[in-house]
Amino acid sequence: MKLSIKNMVCPRCIESVSGILNDLNIPDAHIELGRAELERTLGEEELNKLDSRLRDKGFELIFDRETELVNVVKSSLIQYIEHLETESNPQKLSVFVSENTNYNYSYLSKNFSDHTGDTIETYLIRLKIERVKELLSFRKWTLSEIAWKLKYSSVQYLSNQFKKVTGDTVTEYLKKNSYSRKTFDQY
Repeated sequence: MKLSIKNMVCPRCIESVSGILNDLNIPDAHIELGRAELERTLGEEELNKLDSRLRDKGFELIFDRETELVNVVKSSLIQYIEHLETESNPQKLSVFVSENTNYNYSYLSKNFSDHTGDTIETYLIRLKIERVKELLSFRKWTLSEIAWKLKYSSVQYLSNQFKKVTGDTVTEYLKKNSYSRKTFDQY
């Protein structure tokens, strides 16, 4: 049985869902961001218990196709940020998302916009800025290094995007010393 799970955004989410499934005696599940594949089909009572436990931890079972696709795209975008950081010649966003989801990018883009009110690109920009905030908080990399790491065309372009999304310049943000960040599932 395949399940789609909303708000799974990191490896700790996978561990949390795995723990919930084990607690409910539903072992041997293959779990990845936004999805779980079970060895057996669950009955209605088991599904309700699972949904309740997931909701207690900030997750949610997804039952309609369009919402599931939005969730799959969001998971793909989180993976895309990692792809940007680890690949010297990363794929274009549209190619990466299409290959990751096995859907046409135009279809995904329209569905995503219809359900979230944002374009895929706008959502990705916000995710990237959250990653920039995270990297800045470590105080290990310069802004130039972060721009290079996330494949920005220039530091100026990153700075302009940062200001547009956060309302602060990078310098203003760093001076605050209280780094306000959002988790990926808050978008």
